[in-house]
Amino acid sequence: QVQLVESGGGLVQAGDSLRLACAASGRTFSRYRMGWFRQAPGKEREFVATISRSGETTYYANAVKGRFTISRDNAKNTVYLQMNSLKPEDTAVYRCAASQRLGVQTEEQNYDYWGQGTQVTVSS
Repeated sequence: QVQLVESGGGLVQAGDSLRLACAASGRTFSRYRMGWFRQAPGKEREFVATISRSGETTYYANAVKGRFTISRDNAKNTVYLQMNSLKPEDTAVYRCAASQRLGVQTEEQNYDYWGQGTQVTVSS
């Protein structure tokens, strides 16, 4: 059982930056691959980024590649999503998730624990 709590969302203008954080409870955070997903109104949830247990390997959706950076601090039980050059199409509820599976995971079905989400709104 792992509890995940996101923070850092808000209302910003196009071109601005935000850094989301996801804090995990428990003592086994480093055993999980972590991922970020997002869901905009009227759209399906989509994969954003994922990071390996050690933090050495990252993978991004094409829509955010070059603009977003995922990182983690296992000592703080926290995963981050640095979002730069934000666009209105980035507006969504962002959720972090933890997976017990090995290798890169981009499917929500392969994640075991989920946070409640934090709202990111980008105005034009």
